[in-house]
Amino acid sequence: MIYTVTLNPSLDFITRLKTLTLGETNRADSETIFPGGKGINVSRLLGQLAIDNTAWGFLGGFTGQHLQNTLRDTHLTQDFTQIAGNTRINLKIKAANETEINATGPAITAQELAIFFQKFDCLTHDDVVILSGSVPKSLDNHVYQQMLHKIQLCGARFVIDTTGQQLKTALADRPLLVKPNRRELAQLYDTDLATQADLLRWGRQLIIDGAQHAIVSLAGDGALLFTQQTQYFAKPIRGQVQNSAGAGDSMIAGFIGTWLQSEDVLESFKIAVASGTATAFSNDIATKQKIEEIYQQVSITTI
Repeated sequence: MIYTVTLNPSLDFITRLKTLTLGETNRADSETIFPGGKGINVSRLLGQLAIDNTAWGFLGGFTGQHLQNTLRDTHLTQDFTQIAGNTRINLKIKAANETEINATGPAITAQELAIFFQKFDCLTHDDVVILSGSVPKSLDNHVYQQMLHKIQLCGARFVIDTTGQQLKTALADRPLLVKPNRRELAQLYDTDLATQADLLRWGRQLIIDGAQHAIVSLAGDGALLFTQQTQYFAKPIRGQVQNSAGAGDSMIAGFIGTWLQSEDVLESFKIAVASGTATAFSNDIATKQKIEEIYQQVSITTI
């Protein structure tokens, strides 16, 4: 089973208008509410690929209930930990320039965290846990390390999509996949990535430091995949970007979902690129039809 963890899920309220004028009343042209949170995005994309998975995390209040009601997918099992606080609402304003206001999120009590940790006792060596996204301010920054300890005690594997010291620490535990973007990779190793040689050197360092697979997303410049044996480059696919926020999560879902079924690295990377691009070109997480359409345009070369 694939388990996704979203410690700080959200409802993403998206409002669209032609221009945004600060300090004045603005009237939107349209509004949409989507379930948000990186792990939840992974779960939803896996559902589109008809891959069974279970979503873990914290939900509370009327916002948490609404989020649960929107996650209706036959391939997605909800096993959230209920909390007293309200699930956050993030505001995303799409005008001439895109503006986001991300809420802090609810406080998680020690008792709620203990109940959540009990879920890890069910893991076996057949399971993969995907850890994604930010940590609520009320939780200790070491919560990822606590989860990794429990995952390894059970013999399960894990994917981690975070940044900075939390990612650097996790590399030693041999994650199945990491997926920093260009900026996150530069920050991780405190370096500049001015050339392709720089990208290849420091992307390879992720493997040296412990990752089994590493995807470095380059936005409009394509993506790189590093493995123990070699590295691959996916050429960029041209189109109108509408939803960059969920593209990286979709890449993780596409890669892991495919790799667990086939252990075919190249095919997994192709599905990852198609999934991430399809989401970037959609208003929400990509549909299976959109992924299949983009898949026909994926071009990968060995470096």
